[in-house]
Formats: sequence, structure tokens, C-alpha cells
Amino acid sequence: MTATPDGVRDPILVRYWAGARAAAGVAEEEFEVAGPVSVAELLSRVVAAHGDRVAGVVGVCSVLIGDRPLGGADPSQVKVEPGGTVELLPPFAGG
Repeated sequence: MTATPDGVRDPILVRYWAGARAAAGVAEEEFEVAGPVSVAELLSRVVAAHGDRVAGVVGVCSVLIGDRPLGGADPSQVKVEPGGTVELLPPFAGG
């Protein structure tokens, strides 16, 4: 975790994939944080930034923190550090 001389920490980068990107209207964005935040808090901020169009998609997304899947962990108990990256991957079909 890196802090600048004025005490501001690195933001958390959120990347949106496929339908999440379409719903958010951006491929990625940064969220300023004062310290570690829970995945649940970060997802609440994502929904607040983009409204209903992204809320339904985020609810079904797989979440990666860095390269680690959130899996069945409780999003309110998993922290994301400043400078971290969170990936939101909606379900997709392939063949």
C-alpha cells in the first residue's frame, strides 16, 4: 500500500468485463479509498456510481481480487487494499 506525502493512498482499480462493461459504460475506473475496504463496500460504491443498470449485473458477477477469486467468501469480510485491482466478470456462455 502506497501513500503520497499528503496521506492520500492509491485508489482501487475496478475492471468491468463483458456485460458488466456494457452496464457500467466504462472498461475500468478507480475508486479513492482512505484505507482497506471490504468487497461489499466497494461493490456498493460501484452500484452507487452507476445505478440500477449495473446493480443486477454486479449481483451475478464472479469477483477477482488481484488474481484471487472471491469464491464463496463473505464479501463483507474480505478486504481490498489501496492500490489493488478488482475484476467483475459476469457469467458467460462459450463453446
